[in-house]
This record gives sequence, C-alpha cells and structure tokens, in this order.
Amino acid sequence: MSFSCGQVAWMPSPPLVPENGPIDFDHLHRMTLGDDGLEREVLATFAGQAAELVVSLARLPPDAAMLAHKLKGSARAIGAIHVAAAAADLEIALRSGADPAEPRAMLNDAVGQACQAIRAILLRS
Repeated sequence: MSFSCGQVAWMPSPPLVPENGPIDFDHLHRMTLGDDGLEREVLATFAGQAAELVVSLARLPPDAAMLAHKLKGSARAIGAIHVAAAAADLEIALRSGADPAEPRAMLNDAVGQACQAIRAILLRS
C-alpha cells in the first residue's frame, strides 16, 4: 500500500515567533482541538515540567542534553516557541561541548516568561 503526501492531513507548524507573547495560543488552540479545559491542563502540566527541568538543568547532569531536548519538544507542542528555541540552543551547546552558561540563562528567562503567562491564564480560568 502506498500513498502520496497529498493524502496526509498536515497540521500547520507554529510560527517561528509567536505574535502574542511567550505562548502561541493559536497553535495551542489547534493542538488541543479548541478544548479550553484541555488547554488549561496542558499549560499546567507544561509549567510544572518546565520548572522541574530548569532546576535539573542548573546542575548540568550527564543527561542534560536529553533534558534540554525533552523541554524543546514539550515547548514546541504547546507553542512556547521562545522556550523551544532556547532549549534547542542549550541542547546544541551541551552536545558540542560549548559553554552552556549563556544558553542556560536564556532558557531560564524564556521559561520564566512562559510560566508567568501560563499563571495569568490559569488564574483567569
């Protein structure tokens, strides 16, 4: 059985830079099929996971590159594009042996901004 790319239902990728802050809520809305309850659940889960990963990454454990990769994927899934970009930069630095200090600081800032936006959304709900 074969199929062509035209038969695959493609989901649009999030923009490189969200237009509405640290979270691309249009992307999140698409990914959660417009379910507001699911959006809140996903945001709360991401905020908790991101905070835990940032704490772990501060210690630079042997699996730090994998942790940065995990955070990058989670961030992309919900539209936290700045977090995803910063996590990607940290992952590259860790895998290449470069100094991770600056990318880690950028990641901390991006996660802080995303978590602040998420808290504001969850408090309104």
